[in-house]
Amino acid sequence: MTEIAATLKTDEAAPAYPNNRTCPYRLPEEYNRFRDEPDSLRRVVLYDGRPAWVVTKHDAARRLLADPRLSSDRTSLDFPATSPRFEALRERDQAFIGLDPPEHGPKRRMTISEFTVKRIKDMRPDIERIVHDFIDAMLAAGPPADLVARFALPVPSMVICRLLGVPYADHDLFQDASRRLLQAADAKQAVTARDELGDYLDGLITRLQANPGPGLLNNLVAGQLASGEIDRAELIATAVLLLVAGHETTASMTSLSVITLLEHPDQHAALRADPDLVPGAVEELLRYLAIADLAGGRVATADIEIDGQLIRAGEGVIVSNSIANRDGSVFEDPDTFDVHRSARHHLAFGYGVHQCLGQNLARLELEVILTALFERIPTLRLAVPVEQLTLRPGTTIQGVNELPVTW
Repeated sequence: MTEIAATLKTDEAAPAYPNNRTCPYRLPEEYNRFRDEPDSLRRVVLYDGRPAWVVTKHDAARRLLADPRLSSDRTSLDFPATSPRFEALRERDQAFIGLDPPEHGPKRRMTISEFTVKRIKDMRPDIERIVHDFIDAMLAAGPPADLVARFALPVPSMVICRLLGVPYADHDLFQDASRRLLQAADAKQAVTARDELGDYLDGLITRLQANPGPGLLNNLVAGQLASGEIDRAELIATAVLLLVAGHETTASMTSLSVITLLEHPDQHAALRADPDLVPGAVEELLRYLAIADLAGGRVATADIEIDGQLIRAGEGVIVSNSIANRDGSVFEDPDTFDVHRSARHHLAFGYGVHQCLGQNLARLELEVILTALFERIPTLRLAVPVEQLTLRPGTTIQGVNELPVTW
């Protein structure tokens, strides 16, 4: 595309982004229109009136996520803020998710030992015990139940606590602050919640310095913090990232996966009839639901021409994994949920150097959760019509805060 044509295209009336879902597992209608357009990028307007590009094609998304000319620096004034929450946290210390190479790699590698395939595989027995303990408690209390409060949220909370070395006894505090942070309606709410999490983890770091314990956080305190490889503010920012992302995303995936399976009884039946389908079904659920749709925010540090379109230096770019994961040129009949599909090349965990650190853990948790839940409670069903569920807005991790079920 010529520079003149690019200018004309960006001057067109652009739709607002992000949009809210009206169904737990379907794209907003505006996103369907983006996907069906021939171009790889679509100009949109963010909540504050600023323009940005949304990437809508799978191949373009992969190429751009691997392009060093796109920066993850959330402190940049040009970074595409999709809600007041992003603006409010711009001045806070950034974890490695907001760093670019070469600074990014060493910071990420400090944590990676706890997320390797072998380390996560070794956690399976512990995760299975946690899952079955919460199912036992839910069955003992009897139906109906809020699956979020009784199961979907506490399971990954306890798992990430074990991995990090955070006391699960404090789960009410950090779960509440995490929810308020991710769903903050304004800047003040976001800052208050982030500071509460930071203060809590700062206090935990102090306790670990005096009395070491198990877990990744203790290892970072005794190693990189003590040696000066990272400072205290960096460690707190990293701990906030791992704690929040480590339980909120899996909790949301659990809830929406249960809804999706219950709303697709043929696929649910196929999964129960053949447990070997579970790992592939998890990949299909990750593709189909794409809950972390705003994780692909970037800002261009140089002009980039891609598929005939021009991204100018300083422009915001958002790789929408929910739209890219419904690219019909990559996934046949993309709006159909199919547990037999080979969907491993989805973009639910991103791509490139910032690909999700916790993806191995998330996959294992979901495999164990879905297998155990439907084996133990085969008559599980929604207690209200799916249309009555209140969905989170498009400005945060997709999901539900409550999920009434019965059996």
